[in-house]
Amino acid sequence: MRLRPLVSAAAAVIATAATAGLAFTGTANAAPAAQPLPHHVFAPYFESYNTTDDPAVFAGESGSKYLTMAFVQTPAPGSCAIDWNGTPSTPISFAQYGKQIADIKAHGGDVIPSFGGYGADSTGTEIADSCTDVNAIAADYESVITTYNVTRLDLDTEADSLTNTAGIDRRNKAIALVEQWAACHHRTVQFSYTLPTFPTGLTTNGLAVLQSAVANHARVDVVNIMTFDYYDGLPHEMATDTESAVNGVVAQLKTLYPHRSTRQLYAMMGVTEMVGIDDYGPSETFTTDDAVTVENWASQHGLSLLSFWAIERDNGSCVGTKGAGACSGVAQSDWYFSHAFEPFTSHRW
Repeated sequence: MRLRPLVSAAAAVIATAATAGLAFTGTANAAPAAQPLPHHVFAPYFESYNTTDDPAVFAGESGSKYLTMAFVQTPAPGSCAIDWNGTPSTPISFAQYGKQIADIKAHGGDVIPSFGGYGADSTGTEIADSCTDVNAIAADYESVITTYNVTRLDLDTEADSLTNTAGIDRRNKAIALVEQWAACHHRTVQFSYTLPTFPTGLTTNGLAVLQSAVANHARVDVVNIMTFDYYDGLPHEMATDTESAVNGVVAQLKTLYPHRSTRQLYAMMGVTEMVGIDDYGPSETFTTDDAVTVENWASQHGLSLLSFWAIERDNGSCVGTKGAGACSGVAQSDWYFSHAFEPFTSHRW
């Protein structure tokens, strides 16, 4: 989408809403152990590159208890260092977002740090494209896990990262190493791959990313497809296209995971919408009605994840504008899409 010391943060997550000045009420009296995410979770993207935005405030005001935080990348091609948005002034450290993440956790939520994104994937600053040392890539993943005491990382892989076969191979080898590390340290760690899609399923390059994961013994827990920005000049009913895209990917996954049932494959699936008018324009508009349809359908089919780009856009202040960063472009009440998707987290099968 648009856009290191391995020290556990568990002892440090003793922030309170009062001291952090956040929207939540209540106090975190102790650092909770890292808990796995719900089997079915709504976690919209938060644009961390808007550095004045506070994820805990957005979580509290929108009711979105879980957030996907975008993006982690290197400061320059060839680097093995990582920062939020590749900016050294916003490093991977408890001082940067640690208190806010702790507050989100204290109120029953969590975050999913996301690596990559279109900006990094198109400039050689996605970690596996930038860094040629698999062990260093794995150490970077581990540093984010331990710094923020999280249990899932998202790998947003698009643009040039879909054709960088060396980077794809390194990324999947690093995933396998982290999964071995997590098992040795009795930690829960999951990985999601966020990939572009057609209404019929994954692109050939997107499927190749997952084929590489299987070949490298890297467990992929969630395949999260971006059901927007098709740029094909065709009319789209976005909810219908979401359903057909998921069905198409499930059929593709059957070839990669032949021993899994159809139900198990749906349980691997995630969907990320771009709420309102996407970057292409009005013919690709995810409406308020589409949100209700997709949430119901995803619940019925047992998907793992619902998300959208991005929580900063969940308002109707720029009706008619495509691809806006701070509003959806459609008429809506504030936090409409968050409220429509939030019930997905509570579903159990």
